[in-house]
Amino acid sequence: MRVGRPIALVALFVIAMTAGWWFFNHRTSSAGDRITVYYTKIDGSTEVPWTVSLGPARDPKSVAFYAATQAIAGPPAGTDAVRFPPGTRVLAVTINGSTVDVDISKEVSGLRGGSFAEAAAFKSLVWTMTALPSISSVTIRVDGARIPTLPGGHFELDEPLARSSW
Repeated sequence: MRVGRPIALVALFVIAMTAGWWFFNHRTSSAGDRITVYYTKIDGSTEVPWTVSLGPARDPKSVAFYAATQAIAGPPAGTDAVRFPPGTRVLAVTINGSTVDVDISKEVSGLRGGSFAEAAAFKSLVWTMTALPSISSVTIRVDGARIPTLPGGHFELDEPLARSSW
C-alpha cells in the first residue's frame, strides 16, 4: 500500500506537467500577438502579407500606429516592392469607429512614379490598416492637413479609402 502512494503522486505530477506543457505550447495565438502588414509588389497590384510581432502595447490606437509605421517603412530590405519615399513617417493615428485616420509626414509628397506608384503605396497602407479588427476604411492626412490629392494629383485622398477602392 505504501508503494502505491508514491507512484500515484508521480503519475499525478507527470499528468500536471504534461497538461501545463500542452497549454503553453498549443494554445491559439492571441490576435494581439501579431499583425499582418501588406506590401505591394512591383507589378502594382499584388499584395503580399507578412507577419510582424507586436511589442507590449496592445491598445487599439498603439497597434494601429505600429501597423501604419510598418506599412510606411515597407517590407524587409531586398524585397521588390513599391515603397513610400525615404523619410516618410507616421505622425499620428486616430480611430473613429471603423475608420482610422493616418497622418503622414510631408515626405510622402516625394512619391515618384505617377498614379501607378501612388496607388500601389497607398494600397499597402490601406490593406494593412483594414486587416486590423473593426477597421474598414482609412483617411489620410499629410502634415495634419486633409488634402484632395498628393502634389502629383494622381491619387485622390479626400475620401476614406477601403480595400474596395482598388
